[in-house]
Amino acid sequence: MKKVTGIGGIFFKCKDTKAMKDWYQKHLGLDTNDYGATFKWYEDAEGKKEASTQWSPFSETTKYFEPSEKDFMINYRVENLEALVEELQKEGVTVLDKIEAYDYGKFVHILDAEGNKIQLWEPVD
Repeated sequence: MKKVTGIGGIFFKCKDTKAMKDWYQKHLGLDTNDYGATFKWYEDAEGKKEASTQWSPFSETTKYFEPSEKDFMINYRVENLEALVEELQKEGVTVLDKIEAYDYGKFVHILDAEGNKIQLWEPVD
């Protein structure tokens, strides 16, 4: 079973999200918006299956990364999230919540071996 297909996003805490987005836009050319920046790319060699990776600064006071105490969270793109979660549970991996579905994909959060919160995302094609 294929597990991770790519990085879906990099999320990190900072003191001032607007200033951080402005800095990255000014100095590194990121096309930022309210959520950060989205990098478009293609999953296939033919350039037909578009995909994206999200870059998002969060307030340093966010509780979204809990129970992890780290200042970052990585989102991994996956295929067949339901089957993967079932397999992870059998392997004793901590699954923090139930799978949630949105118009842009399904999500769930797990903890890695050091207690870092990870977001798994099965995007909608």
